[in-house]
Amino acid sequence: MLRLLKIRGASLWPDFCEGDYVLAVGVPFPAGKVIKGDVIVFQQPGYGTLIKRVKRVLAGGKQFEVSGTQVSSTDSRNFGLVPFDRVSGKVVWHIRAN
Repeated sequence: MLRLLKIRGASLWPDFCEGDYVLAVGVPFPAGKVIKGDVIVFQQPGYGTLIKRVKRVLAGGKQFEVSGTQVSSTDSRNFGLVPFDRVSGKVVWHIRAN
């Protein structure tokens, strides 16, 4: 399954800007597993749907440390590791707004 999502906020700026779109492929990933550097889409209780870059893969690919590019980004520094069962997609295409 493919999903088109609009970027809101500046958590991954300058790589992804407000108003950009990303195309995410759903689980299971046809292109293999999640690795460091991938950008994933996941559900985080209390925050909703988030898009972040994978900083580290832990527990044999079952947990991920994620981060934004900004000091003020809401990421693993705030909510800890992201379990695989919360991941709904992996970004495979980026469409710039400008």
